[in-house]
Amino acid sequence: MERCGKGGLINLAKETKFYSNCGANPEAEKPTAAFVISLIAGVLILVGGIGYAFLGAICGGLVGMVSPGAGALVFLYMSLGLICGIVVIIGAVMINSAEPSKVKTGSVLVLVFSIISLFSGGGFYIGLILGLVGGILGLVWKP
Repeated sequence: MERCGKGGLINLAKETKFYSNCGANPEAEKPTAAFVISLIAGVLILVGGIGYAFLGAICGGLVGMVSPGAGALVFLYMSLGLICGIVVIIGAVMINSAEPSKVKTGSVLVLVFSIISLFSGGGFYIGLILGLVGGILGLVWKP
């Protein structure tokens, strides 16, 4: 007989019963609002980062004709939105797990990289705000 969640076997005479929380809704234990809001923030930051990276490639190429090192620096600065968007999405996926330690770690990732994304447009600034809200919701979530 499989065990699921917190439960136990009870043997009464010849009748064995299994009591557990297997019938409970597993989605009720996850911080769904924090996950959805953080995921939307990550997508917005990623889309904004793609635009900034494209712009950075053009500007970096133009600046690179004058000074090769400066062109790479412009491109790296503009690619910051891509990196932040990917990490915020990873943090949102970690928030979706029901493990409290992963939820806290994912929430901190979402908060930190949402703030860092401010330097690259912050996902049209809506991504920044949604990332802050989603990260805070994940931090205050109680299982």
